[in-house]
Amino acid sequence: MNTHSALQCDQSAIDHCRHITKREARNFYYGLRLLPEPQRSSLYCIYAWMRQADDLADDEDGLNDPQSAARNLDRFRANTHEAISGNLPSKDPMWRAFHAIVTHYALDKAPFDQMIDGQVADLEFVQPQTMAQLEDYCRQVASSVGQVCIRIWGYDDPSARTLADQRGLAFQLTNILRDVREDHANGRVYLPMDMLDSCDIDISSLLEWSDSDRCTLLVRSIVEIAETHYRESAPLDSMITGSCRPTLQAMTGIYHGLLRRIDRNPAAIAGTERVRLGSIRKLSIALAARVKATIQ
Repeated sequence: MNTHSALQCDQSAIDHCRHITKREARNFYYGLRLLPEPQRSSLYCIYAWMRQADDLADDEDGLNDPQSAARNLDRFRANTHEAISGNLPSKDPMWRAFHAIVTHYALDKAPFDQMIDGQVADLEFVQPQTMAQLEDYCRQVASSVGQVCIRIWGYDDPSARTLADQRGLAFQLTNILRDVREDHANGRVYLPMDMLDSCDIDISSLLEWSDSDRCTLLVRSIVEIAETHYRESAPLDSMITGSCRPTLQAMTGIYHGLLRRIDRNPAAIAGTERVRLGSIRKLSIALAARVKATIQ
């Protein structure tokens, strides 16, 4: 695994991926800007790959015609395997950049297959019955990304792989809480059925916030699980290559900040406005992460 030498890729392909990341990534982009090269450009390319996969499942065509979207994801999986093996599937600059990154870091196809499996699961959506089932899904769509990230960043302790899995769970549970209304509008309820049942509410009651005590109990129960994952994965930060830690710390600060905002006001998840951190707040988190790295 080569974490420091230059990428063997034309700059136009890298720039293409950077533009996609800047336009689409929001929270992700704030953290990636703190990375040194070549890790920064590498994560831009991984994000551009993820964006294509996500769009195949979640754009309007995918939502309206899941069978067609599933076929497109099958082709995307085959194209991914081809690119990993060195056979570029098209002239799309994303694939040139993707091949350069997986070669540079000797990335395996397994986490990319996991990410695609998560997109397929969304097309064939079945509400999870338990938190264990929800966490299996979170591993597909989020922890898999964490495994790729730590390979690119570099780490000095094999337990980083387990901790990256937990950090991914924390991030995705945060996303699921803040996206309850949007996901429901798209026909998906990720909150586990048994947790809704234990609070004696359904998704309509939650979105109407019809019983504040029961709705608050549900939200804070999931917040507590996510908080446990943030807390138990804390040692990951010190295992990552020092120059890459600010990115992980900034991304964690942003997502953890969103979770804490939900904890302070659980009813916000039922509102019409998505829970957000302002740009100034995100910038301050990023700057704090950079300063922290310089004094460690």
